Amino acid sequence: MSTQGHQILTQAQRKSFVSKVARFYEGHRRSFPWRETQDPYAILVSEIMLQQTQAARVVEYYRKFLDKYPNFEALSAAHTYDILA
Repeated sequence: MSTQGHQILTQAQRKSFVSKVARFYEGHRRSFPWRETQDPYAILVSEIMLQQTQAARVVEYYRKFLDKYPNFEALSAAHTYDILA
């Protein structure tokens, strides 16, 4: 099956693919602090940091950043220079 030159997966193929990806993740996932939180602010901080550098390097800075700026209010009260440092 195809649409405009693109292959379309059947429902069974999609389900199989999702299952394979989930199994791979369960067997290979790494533990990171941002995967252990439901806090939208902490997750946003991790997403921004992860765009800049490797995940293993982010861990150290992520914790320090959240200690210094634990929420949007603390972050908004800080000077840009201090945040970027």
